[in-house]
Amino acid sequence: MQHEEKNEGHDEREDGLRGRLVRAGVELVNAEGAQALSLREIARRAGVSHGAPRRYFPTHLDLLSAIARQGFAELAGRLAEEDREDAGPRERIAILARVYLAYAGTRRGMYELMFRHDLLESGRLGLRETSLPLFAHLTGLVARITAPGPAAEPGSGAGDEAGVGAASGADAAVRAGALWANLHGIAQLWHWGSLRLATGGDDPGPLIAAALDAHLGPVEPAS
Repeated sequence: MQHEEKNEGHDEREDGLRGRLVRAGVELVNAEGAQALSLREIARRAGVSHGAPRRYFPTHLDLLSAIARQGFAELAGRLAEEDREDAGPRERIAILARVYLAYAGTRRGMYELMFRHDLLESGRLGLRETSLPLFAHLTGLVARITAPGPAAEPGSGAGDEAGVGAASGADAAVRAGALWANLHGIAQLWHWGSLRLATGGDDPGPLIAAALDAHLGPVEPAS
């Protein structure tokens, strides 16, 4: 019994130190950006020796992936808070887009880390699988939007609930991918200041509306 309790205590300490390293990395990336995430600096902020991270994360990519997972969890949490299940699919996509751009603006370092190609390509700690639910959510909403026609309600945009004319699974994924790429580009160019300079605007809202019109069809005016 004492041996089991000793092992449990050891496991808790191990999990605690691992979590402390991840939390230190999250704080660091939010404060100083992804470029600051060296193993030595994370260890220093966590209050452990510079070699300690290797005990829990065999490679630098493992630790960075664990930090990025926290970013995807935070983004998913923000979306869950803002999403409205009683709203139509187009309105919910607009909410997703606003949350996505707001996250990119307020968590710049984490946002860049989350979508680093080398992390996603490595598949460390299931990071790719962690990133997919958000895209699946977007794809599902796009799939519920139909082409304009008699079945569409006035003011519903390019469509309404799934039915005749609804996007097929493959088509929805392509359209969702194109929309996501558009939003990602807006996030990047807005951060760099290029879009504000080009458009003279200080609100990305019209750009979100234009992106949705381009990929989902324009909103039909209410009669």
